[in-house]
Amino acid sequence: MKKNFQSPQEIRQQIWKELGRASQDRHHAWRTPVLATTGTDGTVNARTVVLRSADLASQTLKIYTDRRSPKVQELTNEPNALFVFWSPRLSWQLRVRVSFSNQASSSQVEAQWQRVKQTASATDYLGQLAPGSPCAEGHSAYTLPEEVNNFTLLIAQVLEIDWLELGRAQHRRARLLQNHWQWLTP
Repeated sequence: MKKNFQSPQEIRQQIWKELGRASQDRHHAWRTPVLATTGTDGTVNARTVVLRSADLASQTLKIYTDRRSPKVQELTNEPNALFVFWSPRLSWQLRVRVSFSNQASSSQVEAQWQRVKQTASATDYLGQLAPGSPCAEGHSAYTLPEEVNNFTLLIAQVLEIDWLELGRAQHRRARLLQNHWQWLTP
């Protein structure tokens, strides 16, 4: 049975609790949000990404990607972006406005790579070709030597959360800015 969270504090705590669960549970609806960025040509690009970490204390979300991915250049040019999460179980939508930083040379990235390279997902970062590059039919774009890994960690600083709850009797909506809460018309 779905719990009805009433106070802003309860809702904020539940949002971060669910984000934390999503980063660990591959079956959680928030595990794969949509990330919208500004393309290098000024248009909007949106794609599904995998949420790897959510930290309430630092108000950050983390994703992994290939450093040659177009989203890396897009976020270098314009670090402001938007995540969209939907949970059918909670009937909650989150639109999370963030600012990204690329931590490609940090020891944190190396530590994460040491974990990832032990998994089947490692091949996602070992490709000879950049993501989205054309390749011949039947051609494998992957290579396995560790020295060509293109893994990077992107850290998103949460700036604002637009929370929407779709209810049977009524909908509720609010904006969360750091420690400020504002109720909005749904």
